[in-house]
Amino acid sequence: MGTAFDTITDAMQTFIARQHMFFVGTAPADGGRVNLSPKGYDAFRVLGPNQVCYLDLTGSGAETIAHVRENGRITFMFCAFDGKPNIVRLYGTARVITRRDPKFADAASLFPDHPGTRAIIVADIDRTSNSCGYSVPFMDFVEDRERLNDHWAEKSPDDLDAYWAKKNSASIDGLPAMTEAR
Repeated sequence: MGTAFDTITDAMQTFIARQHMFFVGTAPADGGRVNLSPKGYDAFRVLGPNQVCYLDLTGSGAETIAHVRENGRITFMFCAFDGKPNIVRLYGTARVITRRDPKFADAASLFPDHPGTRAIIVADIDRTSNSCGYSVPFMDFVEDRERLNDHWAEKSPDDLDAYWAKKNSASIDGLPAMTEAR
């Protein structure tokens, strides 16, 4: 059923570009809690056959950042909710580019502006796979939820820094996450 590859194929890249949603999976090295985060918006880019990045927006936790900083392991999953059934997974190691990083401006220029942007996650992909997705339900995309953008647009940079310090400074397992201010 499933097929594995060493790179992101052209067919995978086309499929990924059509998706409105993707999932990011990470875990701490010591066997702590696995994190699986759904992501929306126009926030994912394929940079080449073995590299991708996505826009990491401020949310209630910062598990992905903490796990990536600790061990780098990351998996992305894309599901077809319409059309031909398909699931694409990308496996690799990632790094975090925060606003303080000199590479941030170039990386952020790949995406629409979002007021709650906290980082760009860049991943080097060493394995990809696709599988049938026969049991994934059909679903219709209606529109993006704008509440996250609206929320952070109403806040100041100091509000964002305070939120990161209070809610995003460590993972639920206590690993350091957003340790820097805007």
